[in-house]
Amino acid sequence: MSVEKTVGIIGGMGPEATVEFMRRLVEAVPAKDDADHLHVIADNNPKIPSRIAALIEKTGEDPSPVLIRMAKGLEAAGVDFLTIPCNTAHYYLPAIAGAVGIPVLDVVALAIAKLNGVTPKPVKIGMLASPAVRLVGLFDRRLSASGFEAFFPDEETEARLLDVIRAVKAGHVTPSHQRTYEAIANRLAEDGADAFLVACTELSLLRPPELPQPLFDTLDILVEATVAAARS
Repeated sequence: MSVEKTVGIIGGMGPEATVEFMRRLVEAVPAKDDADHLHVIADNNPKIPSRIAALIEKTGEDPSPVLIRMAKGLEAAGVDFLTIPCNTAHYYLPAIAGAVGIPVLDVVALAIAKLNGVTPKPVKIGMLASPAVRLVGLFDRRLSASGFEAFFPDEETEARLLDVIRAVKAGHVTPSHQRTYEAIANRLAEDGADAFLVACTELSLLRPPELPQPLFDTLDILVEATVAAARS
């Protein structure tokens, strides 16, 4: 049997998104038996201080000390690298990576690499994400450096998208939330988006919008990279 690396998951943001990430990991491995799957150690901790409260509302506790403590705990447990199935939490990736001696997968870099592989190359990337992703510029500068433009909904529309994200976190998604999500994506397409990133793992739990433009889910991108890193 080939030797594989052990995956560490900094999870709980939200817990259902972490479970979905793990489900997709299982689905992505061509296994014939239990032993063919990846060894995964997950810290699915929903008690991490709210990223929305810290970054959007400016009233919440800094999540980074808890995230760093989780990363160190997973490292001590023997994982070979870390993955974070939450886009907004990647704002804290430099602090997390600097606190451990093992690699941390970077979903922003992975998403840009995926977009760079699209032919013809898109330019205007419709961002289906938490407002925090825009406010902290998580994707903007790095997309721009690769010849892309991060294209977000206007603030009023973005507030409606945040309502959808909150409904997913609360487990109260209705058909109306799904319709809102699809309408927002279609409006971005009408306004000129020529590719899309689903850059919120709560939105990954919804049915993807049907669009003529290519759409990439960062949760899928992270799954693909996690499997590759574990088997490298």
